[in-house]
Amino acid sequence: MRCNKHSPKKTQTSLNMKLICSSPLMIWLWVMMIGFTACNAQNSMHQPNDGIQANTLIGDTVEKLGTHLWYIYQDKKNNYWFGSNGEGVYRYDGHTLIQFTTKHGLSNDSIRQIQEDKTGQMYFSTLGGINKFDGKQFTLLPVLKSKDWKLDSNDMWFYMLGKKDEHGPYRYDGKNLYNLQFPDHYLHNEFYQKGINPFFSPYEIYSIYKDRKGVIWFGTSVFGACRYDGKSVKWMYEKDLTIVPNGGSFGIRSIYEDREGHYWFCNTQHRYDINLEATAKSDRLQYNKIKGIGDANVFGGNEYIYYSHIVEDQHGDIWLTTWSEGVYKYDGHHITHYEVRDAEQIVNLVSMYRDRQNNLWLGTPDKGVYKLVGNAFTKFNL
Repeated sequence: MRCNKHSPKKTQTSLNMKLICSSPLMIWLWVMMIGFTACNAQNSMHQPNDGIQANTLIGDTVEKLGTHLWYIYQDKKNNYWFGSNGEGVYRYDGHTLIQFTTKHGLSNDSIRQIQEDKTGQMYFSTLGGINKFDGKQFTLLPVLKSKDWKLDSNDMWFYMLGKKDEHGPYRYDGKNLYNLQFPDHYLHNEFYQKGINPFFSPYEIYSIYKDRKGVIWFGTSVFGACRYDGKSVKWMYEKDLTIVPNGGSFGIRSIYEDREGHYWFCNTQHRYDINLEATAKSDRLQYNKIKGIGDANVFGGNEYIYYSHIVEDQHGDIWLTTWSEGVYKYDGHHITHYEVRDAEQIVNLVSMYRDRQNNLWLGTPDKGVYKLVGNAFTKFNL
């Protein structure tokens, strides 16, 4: 019996899948999409050095969302923010949709992160810098280069995926924005001696994650994952987490600590148990590999899949977002597959977000945003 194309399917049946992002074409398309944005960033960038970008215009009221919506965020007032790749950011309060772009003070129209501080001020990581929005104007936070790594629970951490020559994260302590530099990876010399020339810096940050202990993790394009506990910055590298079987670099696009304390990185082949005692005595992370989830029967002939985003819902179920193979839910025992389609066309996915009402949202490169309604992800329209 064939399942309805909009219904979840138990993956004990054949899914006829291909390994996510193992296709060199898919990786090329993803890299070119980011690279095109980065190369054109200056065309929509304000570049004052005084740190202030004030504008009396507070957005344009529009009738519908754009299409290149990568990220979703719900603020404390229950406004939804939709960060785009090239169209600025949208705010929806349930009644009115407002679009903010460079003409309203954003430094760049390509958004990479959306965050909110304890006072309700919004922050947007763009390819032109980190912008703070107080509801009336955008401020470009001036950047201080620093090697002084610190960890405070109130700090905010940023990255700018797609901006060339990035070599570390940005830490904001409420007063100053510091651009930190990673310590050299233990494969640094070997990597550069081989003459490998990735599209971005091998230290380019793909993801930032705070675990259950408050420790900060960074996922990079080539050099694997980096852990910072407030005392030391230490690296881990596994080839299968960065290099997909058929060629090309995937990078550490997602990091997650489950309720059992195991860590998930990018694919379902393994989970990782971090040995903190051994790590404290080493110059790098020490860990044990644990069998992952799924197999060839589950993943349509592939032993494991790569995922770009991971979210835990209110029931403790884990959701994995792939580029072109939809979404998988793991409840600790079974895996359920959700196709995401626009009519008959497969929808590529960038991110997943869980809001305050436990709704699940998907950001896409060119199909707007999708929301889980019942047992299907459907396109969100106002």
